[in-house]
Amino acid sequence: MARRALKLASWTGMALAASGFFLYSNKYLDPNDFGAVRVGRAVATTAVISYDYLTSLRSVPYGSEEYLQLLSKIHDLFMSFDDTPLGAASVAQVHKAVLHDGRTVAVKVQHPKVQAQSSKDILLMEVLVLAVKQLFPEFEFMWLVDEAKKNLPLELDFLNEGRNAERVAQMLKHIDFLKVPRIYWELSTKRVLLMEFVDGGQVNDRDYMEKNKIDVNEISRHLGKIYSEMIFVNGFVHCDPHPGNVLVRKHPGTGRAEIVLLDHGLYQVLTEEFRLDYCHLWQSLIWTDMERVKKYSQRLGAGDLYPLFACMLTARSWDSVNRGISQAPVTATEDSEIRNNAANYLPEISQLLNHVPRQMLLIFKTNDLLRGIEAALGTRASASSFLNMSRCCIRALATHKKKSTCSSFRRAQISFSEAFDLWQINLHELILRVKGLKLASWILAFLCWLLPTPY
Repeated sequence: MARRALKLASWTGMALAASGFFLYSNKYLDPNDFGAVRVGRAVATTAVISYDYLTSLRSVPYGSEEYLQLLSKIHDLFMSFDDTPLGAASVAQVHKAVLHDGRTVAVKVQHPKVQAQSSKDILLMEVLVLAVKQLFPEFEFMWLVDEAKKNLPLELDFLNEGRNAERVAQMLKHIDFLKVPRIYWELSTKRVLLMEFVDGGQVNDRDYMEKNKIDVNEISRHLGKIYSEMIFVNGFVHCDPHPGNVLVRKHPGTGRAEIVLLDHGLYQVLTEEFRLDYCHLWQSLIWTDMERVKKYSQRLGAGDLYPLFACMLTARSWDSVNRGISQAPVTATEDSEIRNNAANYLPEISQLLNHVPRQMLLIFKTNDLLRGIEAALGTRASASSFLNMSRCCIRALATHKKKSTCSSFRRAQISFSEAFDLWQINLHELILRVKGLKLASWILAFLCWLLPTPY
């Protein structure tokens, strides 16, 4: 029960971190750091796998060929199975195994009694949230309970996770630097998921990248592009990109850097209206169109708190938003100012989170986790990441406009406008690179002038 309470605390921490105020000081609580939680997990793993495969036998005639085939799966499924989990969380743990046909697989096994315990967890959460409401009437966290009731059953259904993995792999198949492990359906159940085993380092592990000669800036750009495609273009968003779920590696064949996306249990499906308003809002933030920032923030439920809403989305101060978030990177002074002033805005943050569309809540969480990765890599808020976002927004809005017209001439106009806007972004990016190269050459020349000439 203590572990469940800790999980609730981490959810509440997410709500605050999503504001952008606790973004870089927040230390994520991992309930699995407590040794007692792990007791019995390794022992129970084989039992859980066997139980799930045995339940398949109930609908098969006793003694039939199919019955015997399923029974043999239980006893002879793995050539080897590593009892030590590769990773463990509050819902499941993952083991490495080898099938008899030589395939190396990752086996995700749900902990025993999680299904039965989940309703008690939600009840505990609801009681605690109501208690907080009584003590602090200005804080509204009932949305936490609503989100848990909606999302927890989906996360506990591993077949749903497999379907999400296949959907996102198909959706982003044009992105050659993304790897989504293949699902082995014939060996998966609602509580056991078998997938292709893919090795790699965590996305925030700079030492791993340096050792394997992987460009940190390239990985940051790739990750931004993947999530921009999900959010702005497709409206189907992986909402748990913490470092354990995002790996990096060099492709075994090409040697190119590749991102491996794991754990597809939690996705947010954006409505078209929300997605398009969100596109317009980010375009307005990137190009510093403050009237449209106000307009689209209010369309997304921010009301008069739209300045706070913009700060929460960008993790920047209101002064920086007004100057242009793509004009200058965040400074240590700005970061410190945001953290120090956070407590003053907690009632307003609570009010805002209670009024924005529920789709926005997981987007806040996703943004927070992605910025945490950028902070760990030292690539936070680069101009190129904003330009990639803008490209996806332009494509998404143009696609919507073309679908909304029957005129071939109008579609041609929209395509021309889209091409022109993308060309402007490419030109702007080229100018930024040239400026960067000039600055680098000036610094090099200055250093050469300072250093004595060797004899």
